[in-house]
Amino acid sequence: MSDINLIKEKIDVVDLIGEYVQLKPAGVNHKGLCPFHHEKSPSFMVNRERQSWHCFGCAKGGDIFSFVQEIEGMEFREALKYLADKAGVQLTNTFKNEAESSLKNRLKNINYDASHFFYNFLLKMESAKDARDYLQKRGLTQDTIDNWQIGFVPEQWDLLTQYLLKKGHSIDDLVASGLTIKRDNANIATKQGFYDRFRGRIMFPIWDVHDTVVGFTGRVLIETDKSGGKYVNTPQTALFDKSSVIFALNKAKKSIKEKDFVVVVEGQMDVIACHQVDMTNVVAFSGTAVTAELDLHKSDAEQQKKQIGLLKRYTNNMSMAFDVDEAGEKAARRTISLAMSAGMNVKIIQIPEGAGKDPDECIKKNKEVWFEVVKNASEVMNWYFSRAFINKDINNPKDKQHIASELLDKIQHIPFAVERDYWLKELGHSLGVDISVLRDDLVRIKSEEKIPVEKKNFDKNIETKTINLPESRLNELVKTFLVLFLRFYDFIKDTPNLFSIDLSLSTGKYNELYEMLKSRYNEGNKDISNFRDYFSHENQENIIDVLLMQGEKDFFGFKENEAKNEVKILSKRIYEEWLKEEKNRIQNELSLAESKGDTDKVDELMKRFQSLS
Repeated sequence: MSDINLIKEKIDVVDLIGEYVQLKPAGVNHKGLCPFHHEKSPSFMVNRERQSWHCFGCAKGGDIFSFVQEIEGMEFREALKYLADKAGVQLTNTFKNEAESSLKNRLKNINYDASHFFYNFLLKMESAKDARDYLQKRGLTQDTIDNWQIGFVPEQWDLLTQYLLKKGHSIDDLVASGLTIKRDNANIATKQGFYDRFRGRIMFPIWDVHDTVVGFTGRVLIETDKSGGKYVNTPQTALFDKSSVIFALNKAKKSIKEKDFVVVVEGQMDVIACHQVDMTNVVAFSGTAVTAELDLHKSDAEQQKKQIGLLKRYTNNMSMAFDVDEAGEKAARRTISLAMSAGMNVKIIQIPEGAGKDPDECIKKNKEVWFEVVKNASEVMNWYFSRAFINKDINNPKDKQHIASELLDKIQHIPFAVERDYWLKELGHSLGVDISVLRDDLVRIKSEEKIPVEKKNFDKNIETKTINLPESRLNELVKTFLVLFLRFYDFIKDTPNLFSIDLSLSTGKYNELYEMLKSRYNEGNKDISNFRDYFSHENQENIIDVLLMQGEKDFFGFKENEAKNEVKILSKRIYEEWLKEEKNRIQNELSLAESKGDTDKVDELMKRFQSLS
């Protein structure tokens, strides 16, 4: 058995996809909301028996390899190594060499070695004593340090670089990992002119959702003018894409799914403090695009959308805590808008005055207060309302208009009509304004809103379905015919005159399958057991699987007699539609032949046309 088939045998497609998508049983399939496009009704189907998946909204589909490639942005060899490790399959030399030659996999090995270096230095070296004391003062237990693999690197020029070179990693790969910086006058032959990015810092590994170390955050232990900032993060690399990583999601995802909500905080220490007191559904966007002070250019918007999409794999419910300063609130409002546009339910966690400036401090003072404020988080629109009315006089017409404009801007981005209408009524009641007036103002705000082109493209990606060009009438009829024929094959196969000998499909998505079935059927050979294997191609979706899944979706509960009658009707309509198209085609060719004076071609086409009449 090949490595690929062995991996497929060991990993169930429903279990794998269930780690990303909330699936529910639907007959012989499982269904859920597609992770590749925004939709409100599930059109994403997974079939355990055939080990395949397909979305009827965006037309993507395939097997476990294509799913991992699509959702993780991996090349095939990366997906192969990831799934082999997950399945416990030892790759053969050919596949192993191909997989391990990937730059991303080499960077993973570098990060793995670096994280162990930082962690062991913190635990064992005398020069790390101040770092150990600092972490103890911050309230971290040894179990927490071990669990989060927190480490330390001293203030030395190239200690880590030299260590990793001795481990056999190339200097080019160390630079590519972001751990080593190359000076302009660096000499690759002598390894001179290269130095460590992280020096004199407490190190926090950053994992992807699969527990792979993809980067680091370094917090300076003793801040000086030359420190280069309190926090330094791994830059964008082939492995570390800040838009595809959320701190602690690998540790929190199970709890998030179980509790069906995620708590989002600002800092990594906030996350670790929460997990240490057994609130494990907590993550942070720290060091990533959502909390950065960025304009909504296209690339930034795409990064932010991807992060929200990561969370939506596990829940649609988010509670946010943020620093109570202008920058913290600005960043929070940006995240809230993105989450609401993506259809998430958002709540705001508000720490009482005097209870701590952030979750970490609040937990140190009284963890019960933190648990209580999370439990009683405010609905985001209630929070928007409370903020809008601060220092405003609703008897002042200008203040009244300011409140209305601010809140209508939020209400218009609610994607659900009933909820949107509810908040319009609440605003009207709070301001003493007729709701029809607010509706007029809402129309004005929408018409005056100036959105950059890039932002429009981003919103379009979030809020609209993928648009596929419609198939021809003949193709639609053939598709439905094949769906029913395959789904009810045992009951239909002996029905006479389903495939016309005269009819020949030379084009179209389903022509090859239709012609094969027609040939086998008219020869009296009813065995089509090998057809699925014939249409199985590596890294391509099997058309038989898609049609069978379509039948299970569209004709669930369909009676066998109904199917038999429907197939007969479709067979007749296919011939009629084919005849019409064939005549139109011949007429067009006739006009062309006549314009060229090609009498032989005209005679040939006339005979063909008359034979169809």
